[in-house]
Amino acid sequence: MGEEEQTSVGVGEGEEVAEKEEEAETWNQRKQTLILEISSKLIHGDLESKIEAARDIRNLVRKSSTSSSSSKTRSKLGAAGVIPPLVLMLCSPNPDARQVSLLALLNLAVRNERNKVKIVMAGAVPPLVELLKFQNGSLRDLATAAILTLSAAALNKPIIADSGAAPLLVEILSSGSVQGKVDAVTALHNLSTCKENSTTILDATAVRPLINLLKECKKYSKFAEKTTALLEILSNSEEGRTAISNTEGGILTLVETVEDGSLISTQHAVGALLSMCQSCRDKYRELILNEGAVPGLLRLTVDGTAEARERAHTLLDLLRDSPQQKQLASSVLERIVYDIATRVDGADKAAETAKRLLEDMVKRSMEHSMNRIEQRAASCTPSNTQST
Repeated sequence: MGEEEQTSVGVGEGEEVAEKEEEAETWNQRKQTLILEISSKLIHGDLESKIEAARDIRNLVRKSSTSSSSSKTRSKLGAAGVIPPLVLMLCSPNPDARQVSLLALLNLAVRNERNKVKIVMAGAVPPLVELLKFQNGSLRDLATAAILTLSAAALNKPIIADSGAAPLLVEILSSGSVQGKVDAVTALHNLSTCKENSTTILDATAVRPLINLLKECKKYSKFAEKTTALLEILSNSEEGRTAISNTEGGILTLVETVEDGSLISTQHAVGALLSMCQSCRDKYRELILNEGAVPGLLRLTVDGTAEARERAHTLLDLLRDSPQQKQLASSVLERIVYDIATRVDGADKAAETAKRLLEDMVKRSMEHSMNRIEQRAASCTPSNTQST
């Protein structure tokens, strides 16, 4: 390419850059004007103007071309005073006003910690709790999503935890939409990490719906991690432990999670089982053994997190026939297999039977691990594996 052509191209590119910068500056000025107009409508306008302004907030955030631009738009809207009038609209008898204000507040809160706190400080939690009681599925789902989003901010957790939202979120675990159930679990998980709350977030009524949700999901999913975390918390009370054992497939579902879960969900699942067995070995030992927990626990002593490995070792010790028989083997695995072999073929043939059982367990463990690898590989799609 000749020198004149290169100069021509360079000038063209420079003009294009300058034009884009001018367009961006024009849009930023226009956006600031729109923000002031929206704020004025929400503060001083009639109901129809407020509804229109709330819709404009959602559209304005969506029009921002980049994540950084969206964040700045949210911050500017929050600084312009739009949050208090939007919170007041949550109490409106007009269904449209409630819905558009909810959507606007959600758009302001996403990825903006300051706006999350402002929304709660403006008094949004009580009307949101009332909306959780609605039979209108759309409004209830939006309120659940709002509680989830707001509960992600540490400063908001104690306020939401003491608001009475948790029992309503538990109801949604059974009766809500699919998205509502997912959001309710995540919101409850957020609240369960609050150290300052003065009330118990969960009671035993949450066990059955949580077990049912865990049955249906992939045990290595993020959703399973949050669900098992909640079940582990519930296993710390007698009512929770009883509810787990009384729920159809409750212990089995935890055992399956130990076998197929992620590092996090296996740790929570074995924690729940251990809590049950430690609370009353005579009551829960056979129930856990009958669901075939041993192979998964043995695998966890090798493959789990440090905490999960320790829990698995402790639980395996509790599942043995008699603590006085520790001298029969030098490892947890050998002791357990020896106990099983003794029960199957008697003490005379226990050593030979134990050897066969060990070989079979190793073989089955390898086959199971290969199946899990194949299943996970098959479940991966190109969109899952592409970097973002």
